[in-house]
Order: sequence, then C-alpha cells, then structure tokens
Amino acid sequence: MKQIIEVRGLEKKYGTLAALRNVSFSVEEGKLFALLGPDGAGKSTTMDILSTYLKPDAGEVYLAGYPLGREDNEIRKRIGTVFQEGVLDAGLTVEENLRYRGALYGLQGGILQKTVKSALLVVGLEDMAKRRYGQLSGGQKRRCDIARALVHTPQILLLDEPTTGLDPQSRQHLWNTIKKLQSLAGMTVFVTTHYMEEAREADHVLVLDHGEIVAHGTPQELQRHYAHDWLMLVPKDAAALQEKLRREEIPFQSEKGTVRIALKDSMEAIALLQRLSSDIHSFQVVTGTMEEAFLAIVKPRKEEGGNCDKRN
Repeated sequence: MKQIIEVRGLEKKYGTLAALRNVSFSVEEGKLFALLGPDGAGKSTTMDILSTYLKPDAGEVYLAGYPLGREDNEIRKRIGTVFQEGVLDAGLTVEENLRYRGALYGLQGGILQKTVKSALLVVGLEDMAKRRYGQLSGGQKRRCDIARALVHTPQILLLDEPTTGLDPQSRQHLWNTIKKLQSLAGMTVFVTTHYMEEAREADHVLVLDHGEIVAHGTPQELQRHYAHDWLMLVPKDAAALQEKLRREEIPFQSEKGTVRIALKDSMEAIALLQRLSSDIHSFQVVTGTMEEAFLAIVKPRKEEGGNCDKRN
C-alpha cells in the first residue's frame, strides 16, 4: 500500500520547550489515521506542520510524494485542513464561503458550482447553502468547515480535534461524515483527538505524549497490549471468596460487593470460573477499553509534568 504521508525525525521547539522529539510515522493512502494524546502532547504542532503553516526545526515530511518546505504549493493543492477554530466568514452564507474558497484554488464557472454543491452534499448541508455561517449550530459549522476543506477535492483531509465542544449527537453525525469520506471516497483522513471512542474508529492510532511517540498500532492491538480484560464476580460470601483467592494466590480487587480479577485474555476466565463456581452467584467478562489502554500508556509520563505544545 502506498504511503501518502511520511514523517521522519520531526522536531520542533518553542523556546526551550520541546513540542516534538524525533517523531517518525507514515500513513497509508485511503486510511483513517488517528493521532491521539493528552493536552500538551504535540498533536496540534504536528497538524500545523503537516498543513504547511509551521516550519519544523528538523526532520523530513512528504505529503502525496511532495517534500515539505520545497514543494509547499503542490502540497496545499492536495490537502484540506480543518482547524480547531473556524476560519469562515460569519456574515457570508455557507455557499458564498465555499465559493470564495474554491476561487482561491482557481475554480470558476460550472466547475466551481459543481464542486461547491458536491461538498455540501457530502457533509449533508445542501439545505443550508443560503444560510449565513454565523447562524449555524456548532455541529453545522464543523460540517461546513469540512466542506470548505473539500471544495478543491484534496487527496488528504487533515482534521484537528474536529468534534471538540460538540454535543454527542453532533459528534456522531460528524464522524459519520468522516467515515463516509474515508470509506466511499477513498480519501486519506488524518485526525487528531483526545477522545478514546473516536480513536477506536481509526485504522491506525499513534499516541503522542510530551512530544514523543509512546505507542502505535491498530485500536485492537493497543487494547490487547495495554488494557486488561476483567472477570467480574458477585460472590455468595465475599469474605470466603476473597480468602480462597488469597490461598490460591490469584490477585483480585474488591469494590461494592464485586470481586474483579484481571485476565491475560478472555479465555482465561473459563478455568477460573470452573475453580470458583461454587463460591459465586454470577459473573461477567468485561473487555478492556481504549480509554484504559490510553491511561496505561500516558499516565506514568504525566507525573513528569510540563506542557510542550502551545495548544494541544
């Protein structure tokens, strides 16, 4: 599979604070790639560099085969960027905003009209074309921002925490739009987020913390490596069950009448239940989550303190 984004040894400092430290990764064409991390991890600095708005201190970056810093105009023709803050004119209609954006890329006449209509259709805002941008809801504005980024039909869509501040329904609607672009249009989508459930939708996840890569893989791989499955037991006699677990040297946690045992994998629960069946009323096997994996990855590093990214 072709690598449409390649990043090698990327570094960036703000004064003495290192926002990015030797960051390297690649993104396959047509994939949904999530850059995950807590506040101050370096996500927005990475996004600003990929968008050609910020110059790195060191490293090489290629987007759609073009080198950053030498072919930036060619790169801008092939990327569409949605920033955390909206950049459209509140006094213009949705359609007017998109037409002005398209004109910047040299689109005109029937081609411009067609691309504006197509972008609005993709994000589900065709009925809002004549409404002023400033009159839209938060979720509608974000979809309009995405339409702005799609007007020139980019190969790569860059989204910097696109759902921040949205209600759950608007977030879901926006993610349905993102997944449609990626799956139906074959567009490469690069998104930064700190929402675990959003990272779960990605083909590949890279976790940044304090400007460094601390983990990467598919969501399933990260959950398997960094999160536990749990066997939840409701005992007949809590004290008796806990004593039995201590005798058999089975580590456990107890909370509000429930005993919890960490599993290496879900299948381990079968042997444990056979040994403990006479001591329990009921049980449940709970699969490890992306949130648990994320906390396991970044929590030890948070204690070091420091904020190395001016925004996120």
